[in-house]
Amino acid sequence: MEAGIRTTLKVAREVSPYGFFLTDGNRDVLLHYSQVAGGISPGDEVEVFLYHDSEDRLAATMKRPLIEWGKISLLEVMEVHPRLGCFLDMGLDRHLLLPVREMPEKPELRPVAGDRVYVYPDRDKQGRLLARLAREQEFEKLVVPAPGSWKNRWVDAIVYKSLQMGSFVICDAGVLGFGVLGMIHRQERTRELRVGEQVRVRVAFVRPDGRVNLSMRKPKHESQTEDAERVLAVLRERPNGAMPYSDETPADIIAEKFQMSKAAFKRALGRLMKEGKVRQQGNWTYLQQSERN
Repeated sequence: MEAGIRTTLKVAREVSPYGFFLTDGNRDVLLHYSQVAGGISPGDEVEVFLYHDSEDRLAATMKRPLIEWGKISLLEVMEVHPRLGCFLDMGLDRHLLLPVREMPEKPELRPVAGDRVYVYPDRDKQGRLLARLAREQEFEKLVVPAPGSWKNRWVDAIVYKSLQMGSFVICDAGVLGFGVLGMIHRQERTRELRVGEQVRVRVAFVRPDGRVNLSMRKPKHESQTEDAERVLAVLRERPNGAMPYSDETPADIIAEKFQMSKAAFKRALGRLMKEGKVRQQGNWTYLQQSERN
């Protein structure tokens, strides 16, 4: 008997006020009255799920959990403990622990209550059930390729890994199947994303292997106006309407300061200069007098 599996056991005896003791012929396990579905009697065979109860004893339930051994599940985060990790709803009276060591080092990238995370069940050294974050190799067997018609479509996605270089997600594929693997490059993010966070993204490119490159930004012709307004807002807050950024500023500094790619920044500057709202001198950009508040 091991936690996390569904198995068929024989009802050995009933012990009031606790419940029924089930056996595999070698070991007994308690099926509490609260975990019984339907009427059963000693001698019956019942299908149960094994897990550890609130007192860390191996126990049985006839309820069907939201996880299954060897399969990926999408579970909701119910509570977060800064030292232990996240507690997930697995459809039983006991929550499933996703240990803190499974999550990103940066606390701001970790799931929060209400997020949903892709996990698979595992056991700790004591044999207790716990969750581990699903990895790309587990998804590869389940995902479907995105059709070419997805280009420029907006889709919902859930983050399963978030790194400095970008965020890796599973896009909702609807009736197509489990989902589509995608990546949001850091220059296409408007902010860093948590593992388990749901985000609305635009399909920028459908790769030959069926995976997708994604963006949190609107297409260039739509986002250029927003980018230009963001640059103007920064300039208006600066002393004398001047900032030490120009089209020569390194891309990483642009991304950190303006949350946009260098290409988008240059397009925004070009538009503002063409409209006569800003001017550049050396590595500085200046707000024209007519635009100052």
